[in-house]
Parts: sequence; structure tokens; C-alpha cells
Amino acid sequence: MATDVARHLTTAELEAGLDEIRRAPADDGTIELIVRRPAEGEREVLTEGVLDPAEGLVGDMWKRRGSKRTPDGSAHPDMQLTLMSARVVDLVAASDRERWALAGDQLYVDFDISAANLPPGTRLALGSAVIEVTPEPHTGCAKFHARFGGDAHRFVNTKQHRDLRLRGLNAKIVEPGTVSTGDTIRKL
Repeated sequence: MATDVARHLTTAELEAGLDEIRRAPADDGTIELIVRRPAEGEREVLTEGVLDPAEGLVGDMWKRRGSKRTPDGSAHPDMQLTLMSARVVDLVAASDRERWALAGDQLYVDFDISAANLPPGTRLALGSAVIEVTPEPHTGCAKFHARFGGDAHRFVNTKQHRDLRLRGLNAKIVEPGTVSTGDTIRKL
């Protein structure tokens, strides 16, 4: 996997990519990358993954992550999966696909994930599974800042573009199934 050392784009370079991000397909998209996080700081790129309502992406550390907890200490059910736009991650990674997994999301999709296209409650079919977009916000963190730069961190979190969900969205699994790279993702 790629190291954390790479060229970081400027705000002007990132802003120049907004039109391409906005051209993402709105009804039927594609799963471009599946990444499992078996432990903190580790990434496994998968060609196929199993989505389970009790486990999340099977083998991922979602249930063990300390930052995504409910008040009772259990894993947050509305934050099982994170989806990020492949167009956004390609932009912030300066077109270095080897760096995509460093963003820390599980599914990278060529799909319009904006709030206007996918409001909370929207169900999506991908592979043989169904997921539901949840209202929990997904924002860039210090790790994202370190890996992609301060301009990228500000770009994905700016209020001006918040409805585009540049940093991605949270979802929960409502029907188990298998998903593979290249599968279609579509609104139900």
C-alpha cells in the first residue's frame, strides 16, 4: 500500500475538480474500491466483501473502533459503513489510486452521494446487499489532514460544499449480502 508521503493539492486545485465531482451518476453508479480495516492503521483492499447487519463489512474493525460509539459503549449502528466518492478521493489523492485506501473508508463509489441525491433513509442496492444512508455526519479528521493535507481537509469539510458530502457518508446494512468491485450501486 502507498505511504503517507505524497503531493498535497492546493485549495485552487481542489476547487477546480468540483465540476467533475458533480458529474457523478445519480441513479446507478459503480463500486470502485472495497477496503477492510482489520486493525487501526491497517488496510486490506478486497475484490469482494461480505456485508452483515451485525458485523458491518465482515473482518472490518467497525465494532471495535473507539471513536464510533453509542452512549452505552457499543458500536454505533448508523456508522457501520462509510462511502466516499471515488471522484473526490481521486482528487485529494492527486490521482494516485494507491492512496485511496488511506482515506479510511470501506466503499469508494462512482456515484452522486450528495445530500440532495441521497437524503438520510435512502436505500441503496449494491451487489446482493442493501444499505441505508444514515443522518450521522462523516467529517475529515487529523489523519485525513496528515495524509492529504490541510487544504484537502478544509475542502472536504467546508460548509460551502457540505451538501456534496465530499468527505463521504455513513450508512447501515439492512439486508446482508456480498459486494464486489465493479458492482452497480443504485437507489431503491
